[in-house]
Amino acid sequence: MKDTKKFLMAAVMATGLALSACAPTPGSAAPAGSGSAAAEPVNVGIIYSKTGPLAAYGATYYEGLQAGIDHATGGTGAVNGAKINLTYADDGGDPDKAVTAAKDMIGKGYKIIGGTVSSGIALKLAEQAAQNKVVYISGPAATDAIQGINKYTFRSGRQSLQDVATAGSFIDTNGKKVVVFAQDNAFGQGNVAAVKSVLGAKGATVEAVLVPEGQELTPFARQLIDAKPDMVFAAWAGATSGTMWQTLSQQGVFDAAPVVTGLGDASTFGAYGEATAKISFLNHYFPGAAGNEVEKTMISSVEKAGAKADLFTPDGFVAGQMIVQAIKEGGSDADSMVKALEGFSFDGPKGKTTVRASDHALIQDMYQAKLVQNGATWTPELVTVVPGDTVAPPEKK
Repeated sequence: MKDTKKFLMAAVMATGLALSACAPTPGSAAPAGSGSAAAEPVNVGIIYSKTGPLAAYGATYYEGLQAGIDHATGGTGAVNGAKINLTYADDGGDPDKAVTAAKDMIGKGYKIIGGTVSSGIALKLAEQAAQNKVVYISGPAATDAIQGINKYTFRSGRQSLQDVATAGSFIDTNGKKVVVFAQDNAFGQGNVAAVKSVLGAKGATVEAVLVPEGQELTPFARQLIDAKPDMVFAAWAGATSGTMWQTLSQQGVFDAAPVVTGLGDASTFGAYGEATAKISFLNHYFPGAAGNEVEKTMISSVEKAGAKADLFTPDGFVAGQMIVQAIKEGGSDADSMVKALEGFSFDGPKGKTTVRASDHALIQDMYQAKLVQNGATWTPELVTVVPGDTVAPPEKK
């Protein structure tokens, strides 16, 4: 499903320690316009990756969520007089732990749950949402499988189909050959399937060069050149990424065709070696990409909290906006919350953002980016904004 490097990876995390920002007290917010001064607190459960190999992703989601709640409530942390109580649980990368945490929250009367970086966990939490009729707003998990999976499941980030569609924005793919260069595993094969689904539907011929684990990369780089691609979509993850980019560069792949891949979080910016300046990056987000007032508010809020905005900070921020909207217009009734979110269009940190009513896809702008050298470091620079409606995933009904 995901990026090269961390951007397209399914997250893996650890432990299941529950933390609470405020003691949970099952209750409900008064519906909009009720004027109730004694509205009971609304409990919201957030299941995310506090620890584990990709805890950095969980941290940026968490930081964005705090900023989003603060922004959407005008700094009060309350909606219609009802305080929002956020209770946190570390999913530990384990679907069973996530489900246990969700069941515990649901058993205490929680009607809205959010979070997780892991696509596998998102699917399990979506099941819980449908079974128990509670609203679930997934976090950075990019799996396309939760799009339209049930009426109670939403997302606050982008999905893999939007990544692939953004890759296709670098060239007119109609009648062109796109070759996916990836590892021969479920991750790589999934990317091949996504490219065929999106770019194949736009008239591209899609082929793949898949590399078995542990194989010398040079012969496969030569296969890539021999395929005479019009564009290469590189989907690679793990410790061999640096070697892969070096091999493509040494074998002249960048002279043969544009090479597109996903730009991950700040920790990956220096990982591409001598190929860095030659790569065309599709991007979900980097600080400064949008330049609007909401993004500036998000960045300022996160920095005041002692952190820095990064790849998945908007996913948390948007989750906060969606949680507030659901409570504001739906009270604590899940079906009313669903109606409040369907078709919800708002100014997010990436600009205009819309929850598509039919299947809950989150329509949002994406970016073309490049990395430029600044002394000893590489920093992202915006090439162009790719409008959200041009990279929207195919509608599910």
